[in-house]
Amino acid sequence: MSTTERPRILVVGGGYVGLYAARRILKKMRYGEATVTVVDPRSYMTYQPFLPEAAAGSISPRHVVVPLRRVLPKAEVLTGRVTTIDQDRKVAVVQPLVGEAYELPFDYLVIALGAVSRTFPIPGLAENGIGMKGIEEAIGLRNHVLEQLDKADSTTDEEVRRKALTFVFVGGGFAGAETIGEVEDMARDACKYYTNVKREDMRFVLVDAADKILPEVGPKLGQWGLEHLQKRGIEVYLKTSMESCVDGHVVLKNGLEVDSSTIVWTAGVKPNPALARFGLPLGPRGHVDTAPTLQVQGTDYIWAAGDNAQVPDLAVGEGAWCPPNAQHALRQSKVLGDNVISGMRGFPQREYKHANKGAVAGLGLHKGVAMLVFGKTKIKLKGRLAWYMHRGYHGMAMPTFNRKIRVLADWTLGMFLKREVVSLGAIENPREEFYEAAAPVSAAAAKKAETKVEQAKAG
Repeated sequence: MSTTERPRILVVGGGYVGLYAARRILKKMRYGEATVTVVDPRSYMTYQPFLPEAAAGSISPRHVVVPLRRVLPKAEVLTGRVTTIDQDRKVAVVQPLVGEAYELPFDYLVIALGAVSRTFPIPGLAENGIGMKGIEEAIGLRNHVLEQLDKADSTTDEEVRRKALTFVFVGGGFAGAETIGEVEDMARDACKYYTNVKREDMRFVLVDAADKILPEVGPKLGQWGLEHLQKRGIEVYLKTSMESCVDGHVVLKNGLEVDSSTIVWTAGVKPNPALARFGLPLGPRGHVDTAPTLQVQGTDYIWAAGDNAQVPDLAVGEGAWCPPNAQHALRQSKVLGDNVISGMRGFPQREYKHANKGAVAGLGLHKGVAMLVFGKTKIKLKGRLAWYMHRGYHGMAMPTFNRKIRVLADWTLGMFLKREVVSLGAIENPREEFYEAAAPVSAAAAKKAETKVEQAKAG
């Protein structure tokens, strides 16, 4: 970490908003005008709309993430967490990955922590659930699902086989519907290479407490998406919830009980709980309360945007808040970056206003739903054309030209080559095989040393 007497703009969080805001500030800033410091526990930003495709193997995991140091070469990038903020002293406490925490002074502050999975105290969820908020979870889910097919193909125990081939997904929003659609698609392709596993042997279950899925695309397209998933053999249970999943035994509120080795939790998100320690004004659901200018209420040197912010939606009207999606995050981060520069130079702030352009969702290869909004006109698409819209929109929204090209290359290769269905589950514990090989040697050496000590005592 370098030291400087220049004003410091501290960006807390290196996700979508943090990355784009920092890039915007660096682009608009005069040379030497300020120091931009980005703090995040990870050294990369994850483009979350592509996690389902990464889990299905349609996109390489490395192409879904953007290295912060590479795209922000003129910024300080610190790998760690901001644990507390002292607004009176304008000091943040940073806890690095290793070593002791230290204080970091700042002059201007950007809060871009994003959101975390919204969970409930359900017995067994912490031990058995798999989230879908990070690339690590997407890779883990892919390896896990393929590993279950390996188990089912190799065992003669019908109970083990049935549990391995039962996949439960909780949450029917974008994340849940897209993930189960992509994973079911991948499993359908993969079972062609197994002697003892067929698609009919698998059981996919989608659970949601609401009375519909994909609410973001409207009731008609949501109903089409529901019927489409059901035609693919996916069981959908609405207006119910999961009461427990201890040892993989899933119990739903509607009375259904199944044993499953795969429980995926995508039941919404909540603002990062670390916000509660920053002393900022929070809304009823824990979001940072901001003005339309993205300035935190009651301050003139702190801004917030994205999933962790409660931003008034001026395009809808009073009392409405911007939904937490990539469409708003991208545009908010640009306005935020401009306003930070304006605030630093004493210029007026600009209000954020963006009319909803619609929503797109992919449900597997060549399958999707899309609602496009042009003024007062809404165009609803489904099937292959909607899937093209989904890929086109997110391909354009993917940060950096480098990653756009890599994702496009993955899609292009996927048109001509079959999907990879290899499981790399051992990657999660890469030292296990080496440990098993080395442990006996170590034990023998220890026994030999112990014998020598005993002989020395006896002599």
